[in-house]
Amino acid sequence: VYSVDGLLVFGLLLVCTCAYLRKVPRLRTWLLSERRGVWGVCHKAAVIGTRLHVAVSVSCLLMAFYVLVVK
Repeated sequence: VYSVDGLLVFGLLLVCTCAYLRKVPRLRTWLLSERRGVWGVCHKAAVIGTRLHVAVSVSCLLMAFYVLVVK
């Protein structure tokens, strides 16, 4: 996470992971029920991932192409 592209990869992975965990019912009540603090960040990332799923998936594909081919 020491460069801009590393920070973008970390952010995308956080959003995708939290959105996936939101789909699991047991984990949703256990992890994503808090709306403040550190778990609140995970909750907000999950909301972003589910509402903007098309934009997040396209940006994941573009970042994967960048990391594998360009970098």
